[in-house]
Amino acid sequence: MDESKIAPAERIMSARTRCLEMLDGLLRRPSWVVACTLFVFLWPGASPAADNQPYVVRKNDTLSSIARSHGVSMNQLLEANALSRSGHIRVGQRLKIPQTPSRSASIDETSPPSGLPSSIQAEMNRPRIIPGRWDYIVIHHSATPMGDAQSMDRYHREQRHMENGLAYHFVIGNGNGMRDGQIVVGHRWAQQLNGGHLASEALNARSIGICLVGNFDKDRPTRRQLESLDAITEYLMKRCRVGKSAVKTHQQINTVGTRCPGRLFDEGAFLRGLN
Repeated sequence: MDESKIAPAERIMSARTRCLEMLDGLLRRPSWVVACTLFVFLWPGASPAADNQPYVVRKNDTLSSIARSHGVSMNQLLEANALSRSGHIRVGQRLKIPQTPSRSASIDETSPPSGLPSSIQAEMNRPRIIPGRWDYIVIHHSATPMGDAQSMDRYHREQRHMENGLAYHFVIGNGNGMRDGQIVVGHRWAQQLNGGHLASEALNARSIGICLVGNFDKDRPTRRQLESLDAITEYLMKRCRVGKSAVKTHQQINTVGTRCPGRLFDEGAFLRGLN
């Protein structure tokens, strides 16, 4: 019969009948066949996705904007395309977008285990993080023998004229102004704001700042400070999905020369201790 002459209602019933017959046949098969068939049809990666297609660079695109829009980090994008951070892209260039699990969702569905106090971890867990939001974790010292997050916030607002105040996302005390090893979670982390701790605005947009109270050109950080720093850094590495190569000192990453976090901060020992 010419299908064009079949009434719409009859076509619907015919399609429904075929679906029921297929399902009945499937259910008569061994359970492992059913499981495998359902896996093929229902698993998200079983069919080609648009994300597998290369991205074509458009006018005004930058590497950071492309990474952010696809929910990957700059480091992942650079590695996937064998590019250096100083490399240039051109309109029409094709870039591979690395695959990441659940790219469209926020990455804070489960919080990573850590050695942080439960109240601090709860505070750090609270904000939702867009995948690829952060590329670096940067370590600073205050270059003062004492201090606290409140006085830093006031200084940054009043003297540095920073609209968002405290330039860092986290502050760790040394026993002078704050308890030794005490962690303060700043509002820049709570609101997922850009940092204000680096000379480059582009780097501030991608870098989490941690400041330890103290002048490490004259004194070493305390044991409790280093324990808190380890715990925060390991938490952030897991939560933001970055590796050890993303952990930098202010001196290493800043575009303007600086001694921060001081000559007595043992960067090598700190990095070796990270898990």
